[in-house]
Amino acid sequence: MNVSSLFEKVQLGDLFLPNRIVLPPLTRCRSSQPGNVPNELMASYYKQRSTAGFMVTEGTQIETRGQGYAWTPGIHSEEQIEGWKKVTNAVHESGGIIFCQLWHVGRVSHCELQPNGDAPVAPSAIQAKSVKVFIETGPGEGALVEPSMPRELTTEEVKELVKVYRQAAKNAKLAGFDGVELHSANGYLLNQFISEHTNHRTDEYGGSLTNRLRFLREVTEAVIDVFGRNRVGVRFAPLFTTTTEDRVYLGLVESNPHETYIRAAEMLNDLGIAYISIAEADWDNSPDLPETFRRDLRKTFEGAIIYAGRYTVEKALTVNSKGYGDLYAFGKPFIANPDLPYRILKGLSFNQVHNHTLYGGGEAGYIDYPFST
Repeated sequence: MNVSSLFEKVQLGDLFLPNRIVLPPLTRCRSSQPGNVPNELMASYYKQRSTAGFMVTEGTQIETRGQGYAWTPGIHSEEQIEGWKKVTNAVHESGGIIFCQLWHVGRVSHCELQPNGDAPVAPSAIQAKSVKVFIETGPGEGALVEPSMPRELTTEEVKELVKVYRQAAKNAKLAGFDGVELHSANGYLLNQFISEHTNHRTDEYGGSLTNRLRFLREVTEAVIDVFGRNRVGVRFAPLFTTTTEDRVYLGLVESNPHETYIRAAEMLNDLGIAYISIAEADWDNSPDLPETFRRDLRKTFEGAIIYAGRYTVEKALTVNSKGYGDLYAFGKPFIANPDLPYRILKGLSFNQVHNHTLYGGGEAGYIDYPFST
């Protein structure tokens, strides 16, 4: 198998990347408590994987209301900014490039995780189903629970949240990140505004698709003001299925996902951002992304396109050969193989991931996976 095309230099915004292999955002729940502070352990983890052509951090909450899972890191306090500096310094010392994924879970949270035990916030007061959130029940211990009923944000609160995203981008810049990715996938806040299932608003942020995309547009413009358009990306999770099941974690099934996300791509293309990242359906026997969508996305969006979702080397080579994508993310393979690009280049076997150590804990299943050399 000739993998040379995965090791071509590729442009993303104003950056030139050494290969097409991406470490995608992967929640690992290793931040220090109290305060959800990034630490030396996390710095070691990202440094180990810095031979990726491009890296995006795990989802990083932009405010205390944005948290849906215990022990995930934030980017809204001085301590968190200082913690992330350890990570960015380690990555940059190894020659890597890393963006911070700005995350707000919206309704996918629980009162236990919210300031003062308040209800989570959302575009509309519609409770998330078919999903669990993770709360701490004791030191190093937690439990999966149903999300709490959210309350609807006022129009003024939505506008204030745009400012919160802007400040988070400023904090990411202070922490030394090369850019930011907006998490607009997997049923979280930005995705909730876009979706017809979770946005029943009657103000300027609801109703038509143009209105439902307004919050994303305003947030994207806000972070562009901080980093510049060449250092901003957006992640989507368009689902093409025959069911209307509310698949939070994976995304929200729209009645016309093709129109929804091509329109979103048109909007982001007008703003000139560096890339769009597409998280494909990744459950067992999930449908592949339609060829028509890949083709139309390529025609619509002029920046780089990243694909993720149970990608194998073979699948990445196939999609790349058709010209549909530019970069390809490998999730669990990169968790278990810190030197994944080298293994791909040399055709070496992969370590297998330890599923029981994916979330929480310490070094085990995090920074102790063996290198090939």
